Amino acid sequence: MSAPISDVAGTAFNRRALADFRSLAGRIDGNGPRYTSYPTADRFHNEVGDGGYQTALQACRADSPAPLSLYLHIPFCENICYYCGCNKIITKDHSRSAQYVDYLSREMAMVAGRLGERRGVMQSHWGGGTPTFLDPDEMRRVMAALHEHFVLLPEGEHSIEIDPRRVTDARMDLLAELGFNRISLGVQDFDPEVQEAVHRVQSYEETRAVVLAARRLGFQSVSVDLIYGLPHQTTARFGKTIEKVLELRPNRLSVYSYAHLPHVFKPQRRIDAATLPPAAEKLDILVSTIERLTAAGYVYIGMDHFALPEDDLAVAQREGRLQRNFQGYATHAGYDQVGLGVSAIGAVAGHYVQNARATDEYYAAIDVGRLPVVRGFEMSADDHMRKAIIGALMCNGTLDLAEVEKTYGIDFAATFAAELADLDKLAVDNLVRRTPARIDITELGRLLVRRVAMVFDRYLRDDATRPQPAPNTANDAKVIPLVRYSRVV
Repeated sequence: MSAPISDVAGTAFNRRALADFRSLAGRIDGNGPRYTSYPTADRFHNEVGDGGYQTALQACRADSPAPLSLYLHIPFCENICYYCGCNKIITKDHSRSAQYVDYLSREMAMVAGRLGERRGVMQSHWGGGTPTFLDPDEMRRVMAALHEHFVLLPEGEHSIEIDPRRVTDARMDLLAELGFNRISLGVQDFDPEVQEAVHRVQSYEETRAVVLAARRLGFQSVSVDLIYGLPHQTTARFGKTIEKVLELRPNRLSVYSYAHLPHVFKPQRRIDAATLPPAAEKLDILVSTIERLTAAGYVYIGMDHFALPEDDLAVAQREGRLQRNFQGYATHAGYDQVGLGVSAIGAVAGHYVQNARATDEYYAAIDVGRLPVVRGFEMSADDHMRKAIIGALMCNGTLDLAEVEKTYGIDFAATFAAELADLDKLAVDNLVRRTPARIDITELGRLLVRRVAMVFDRYLRDDATRPQPAPNTANDAKVIPLVRYSRVV
């Protein structure tokens, strides 16, 4: 019988679990959320705006001096990657980023003013787009604004996404000078034909130079992003990319599944669907990758994340304190998260809030002194409970039912009778092991943990009981693909 995550973290997957995964994936692993939030972002609505965010910030202010998490979205890219679903602006006009930095600083001041005293920040992340699109002076201005309004704690994680094609040794020196201690770099695939097909040509040498610079400068962690399911990929060809990545030995790896949704993401229309690997080959790529990485000593954290055993992410999983936020699995996700910049999402005092996606709308709100929030969600007591349950299963692989009952004052069996019945069906396929006292994710279940989490999603359950409208443009716009659709949705 397979063991729960807490018992197997740090060991390679056994072949039986991977073989069972191959046979089950096509049958039960359909489309569904990644649960970087619960409720998921497709449930956000426009009834939560500036007023709702101000209420949340006031509640957060009362929680001072608890530290915060910050996410900054820098939307600019000089080059379009055809697979990308992030909110981005393709331009070579750097005057646009200068204007953006001005407004980003003004938004910081507005948010910080409502929070009161300068709050400590345990986790900060610059995403995009390409944050290193900003020139050195612009990066210094953003960091100066952050230091003016917040306290970036030296013991915290402060990370930035970079494009190795646009980063020199001098820029790496600047990132270290500014206080970043972690970097995340996109690779996707080193195969030249794959790179040409997705319009992202990036050599191994460019990537290696950035990794070596990060180590020379003492960065605590280097994370590499890969994508499988891209044009022309095969198990053998992607295996060569894995070999090169293993030579770099990054501290963390994310291996995302590409979802081809050209009706949602226009750049994907430039990808020839006939060149995409068939479903069986794509599954083989994933299984082979898991085998290779875990055999090489990486811990399978869950979903699409891997880490070296000594990395904070793996340590957090072993100690039962791993969490999820909009960046995926995280060690510091228990804090209110403030999102800054276009399309950025915040999670503050039981409220999710998302900024305007277009710069014109974002600028217009700030010009009139209004927080640029356009949609969000206010969580109920039931939402908080289900979020905790889903988080425990996805992060630590186990759920203590008595602890849930004590925390939320419920009878678990009575409250979740339908959910437990559905779990018993998954137990037949050995995804979970259930006793009257607890629910444990098996080793096989780790590979399909999203499917287990969906059992506790009340909104999916409600959807299943009501008539569904025919597909149309409005519904398509709500699709959240099962890839790195964006760190900010």
